Amino acid sequence: MVGVLLVTHKGIGSALLSVAEKLLRNLPLKAEAFEIAFDDDPERLLPQASAALRRVDGGDGVLVLTDLYGATPSNLAAKLAHLGTPVRRVSALSLPMLLRVMNYAELGLEELPAVAAAGARNGVVHDDG
Repeated sequence: MVGVLLVTHKGIGSALLSVAEKLLRNLPLKAEAFEIAFDDDPERLLPQASAALRRVDGGDGVLVLTDLYGATPSNLAAKLAHLGTPVRRVSALSLPMLLRVMNYAELGLEELPAVAAAGARNGVVHDDG
C-alpha cells in the first residue's frame, strides 16, 4: 500500500491530518505530517524526514504532499525523492486534496498524483451567492 507524507510549514500538515481523521474516522492509508519551522535548517532535517518517509511506506512507495511549491518543505521533499524509496510529489496541499487521496486508497503510486491534483482543483468553488 502507498503511504502519504505531508511535508509542510509548521502547523499545516498536522492540522489537515487531524481534520481528515475526524471526517473519515480511520485513514485508509498510513499517513504522517513532517513539519518545518521557518528557522529550521532543511539539511539538518533530512535524516528525520527520511525516517518519516520510511515509517509511512507500506512497500508501494510514498505520495509526498507539500504546501507550497518552491518553499523549504517542497525543496526538502525533492531531496527525499532521491533517497531510494519510490516517491511522487504534489504541491498545493489542501484538505480536499488529502481527502480525495484517502478516498482512492486502492490506487497505486502512479495514479495518486493525478487524483490529488483533481481533488485540489475540484475543491475550489467560486460562489457568488
